[in-house]
Amino acid sequence: DVNGIWGGYTGEGAKTVIASKAYAKISMRLVPNQDWNEITELFTKHFESIGPKSVKVKVTPHHGGQGYVTPIDSIGYKAANKAYTETFGVPAIPVRSGGSIPIVALFEKELKSKTILMGFGLDSDAIHSPNEHFGIFNYLKGIETIPLFYKYFVELSK
Repeated sequence: DVNGIWGGYTGEGAKTVIASKAYAKISMRLVPNQDWNEITELFTKHFESIGPKSVKVKVTPHHGGQGYVTPIDSIGYKAANKAYTETFGVPAIPVRSGGSIPIVALFEKELKSKTILMGFGLDSDAIHSPNEHFGIFNYLKGIETIPLFYKYFVELSK
């Protein structure tokens, strides 16, 4: 994703200039079994290789994290599914969706514990966009669902 791109004169008003520098901020969503260090290295090599000889390309990595998929056979998932089913009246449908929560994979690695990510937003909520919103209905359903998750997690853990 190109998160930002700029170059030349960026102040207010008009100015006739030929930019001597251009910049872009780029992020990448990884899937499980992709190592962010390796992907950064591959991206850097590729981007440097496609730049014209007259252009100096500099890639500055900022941070990264490993991809993660919540297993749907875990106690956490089963408890979440029971809670969603009770609250919404239908079973949950597991979906893979991109998100940048690098700590999740680190939690599993260090704590030896699976993570369950429970969402209540809709695709139409336009998450992280200028028109982001979250409906009251789903907010209230989340308040109903989370305590049920804990109840069923304890029951299934016995």
